[in-house]
Amino acid sequence: MSSPSAPTQTRLTFDSNRLMIDLCGELDANLVRVEASTGASIDRTGNVIVLGGEDEARQHAETTLRALYGRLQANKTIEAGDVEAAIKMPTAIFEDGHEQTPEPAGQLDIRTRKKVVEPRSPAQATYVRALLENDLVFGLGPAGTGKTYLAVAVAVAHFLEGRVDRIILSRPAVEAGERLGFLPGDMKEKVDPYMQPLYDALNDFLPAKQVAKMIEEKVIEIAPLAFMRGRTLSHAFVILDEAQNATSMQMRMFLTRLGEGSCMAINGDTSQIDLPRGVLSGLVEAEKVLRNVDGIGFTRFTAKDVIRHPMVMKIVRAYEKANQQ
Repeated sequence: MSSPSAPTQTRLTFDSNRLMIDLCGELDANLVRVEASTGASIDRTGNVIVLGGEDEARQHAETTLRALYGRLQANKTIEAGDVEAAIKMPTAIFEDGHEQTPEPAGQLDIRTRKKVVEPRSPAQATYVRALLENDLVFGLGPAGTGKTYLAVAVAVAHFLEGRVDRIILSRPAVEAGERLGFLPGDMKEKVDPYMQPLYDALNDFLPAKQVAKMIEEKVIEIAPLAFMRGRTLSHAFVILDEAQNATSMQMRMFLTRLGEGSCMAINGDTSQIDLPRGVLSGLVEAEKVLRNVDGIGFTRFTAKDVIRHPMVMKIVRAYEKANQQ
């Protein structure tokens, strides 16, 4: 009578005891998070980690831990968001049912004046790659997935590298409709409430005084979508945020503003359209019309790419499930 085979395990040995401390986190918090997310069991003794569980779970945990250790070897820190990112990055291998080659560490890092920005999910990596390789890119998906943040980061990096001369940021002022004139102040003060997410991102990448000076000198221009008509946007990185609220006519107008030496990122969430009933979203139409046009990049984000509070992911998934019923 044959005896039952012993459970399969994976043994990982890491060279540096000092880096192991940071890898595991305070009270092994990082290992606990990886264990909960991957389904693998994790036991640590000194600088040796033993993984148990199903093959897929062990592979996922191993890929995650090696990615985190690689960060430490590159003199990078590990924060809670980095652990979440490392967990998410290899998930495409398992969820798509086939192995994918991960991006080399650091290859998609976006260097700005104040910080280095790294993609934290497979979709974010695809989006950054598209922004670097295409002149026109669409980012579609729910709130909190980093569409605007990454686009502004790439825009700032392009400007610092001298690839563009200015940054142009735009949004449809749908909430105000045609009532901007009724708001107090000059045009900048009227528009500012709708542009605050873009200001927040800029201030994350550049010193506040530099942002203010660049806006004053029109190196950074922030304007409502309606003000783009008749212009040719050359040698600029142009971002249209909340594009789901652009009408078909507005979207077509905006797309044809693209000038020589410019890049354009168009972001939106087609599940949050605020246009009047019966008005077609220009973003929905553009995805259908331009999907197969060579040289245009499309990246679709889902709830698993949410990088805000974990509750945001649960909210997005709950609404997605309700909409499918």
